[in-house]
Amino acid sequence: MKIKHSIVLMCVPLVLASCGAKKVLVKDTTAPVVAQTTAANTVAARKLAFVQKVSDQKVYAKNIVADMSFTATMGEKNVTVPGSLHMRRDEVIRLQLFIPILGSEIGRLEFTPDYVLVIDRMHKQYVKGDYNQLDFLKNNGLNFYSLQSLFWNQLLLPGATKVSESDLQKFDVKLDETGNNLPVSLKNGNMTYVWKADKSNGKIGEANVSYSSATQGKSDLVWKYADFKPLGSKLFPATQEFSFSTTATKKIQKTTVRLEMNDLSTSEDWETTTTVSSRYKQMDAKDIFGKLLNM
Repeated sequence: MKIKHSIVLMCVPLVLASCGAKKVLVKDTTAPVVAQTTAANTVAARKLAFVQKVSDQKVYAKNIVADMSFTATMGEKNVTVPGSLHMRRDEVIRLQLFIPILGSEIGRLEFTPDYVLVIDRMHKQYVKGDYNQLDFLKNNGLNFYSLQSLFWNQLLLPGATKVSESDLQKFDVKLDETGNNLPVSLKNGNMTYVWKADKSNGKIGEANVSYSSATQGKSDLVWKYADFKPLGSKLFPATQEFSFSTTATKKIQKTTVRLEMNDLSTSEDWETTTTVSSRYKQMDAKDIFGKLLNM
């Protein structure tokens, strides 16, 4: 009661001074708004800081080279073969598959900024097409640069060759998420991108790309990362598994590819361009993973 009485006494001079009273009243009524704005700015700053932490995990290397075990599953078909991975930033992503024990190349899957190339050496045939010809890429809004970001375990921005510092504010984060990961998300038309990143270090453990359309159904790409190993000053996921499923066809189709890498290096002693022999026959570009599993 004493505190209440003191407050009343303090207010009497202010009431008598009309102009001063009005100013105080205006200030008091805006105080909650200022507090809300400050709180919103604090949340936005925390979100941006976490996205920055996630972005800072990307490797700096120009080249990534590794031996690998390649496993592809499509329906009841399953194949596991040895292989190698060669990636040069902004130029090419190449997966080579070998005959077990013999070691000779049986097939090659190559992504460049302009096209996708699949070579079947056993049957002397190949598939080559741009990204709009390949449903599993087109339906997920994926081009070379977005695929590169997925292979390199980093954030992507549709239509952009890279994510700049000024782009980071375009991403959202659920800061109150329970568990060890925070979801970093981006919405772009019919596309939704979500990266699950470790709360403590910002390392991406999983990326989800979803496409939803009333006329063309739903497509999902889930990319999982594990077994992080040193590559330069950063860590790179030596095990990657990506699954693609779609309802765009009459029945649900799902394809899963698993890459288990070893002997990671940043070697630059290799060619980025593949020349297809004139003896090879060009095939339809639509069923690209079907070609891989039939090698």
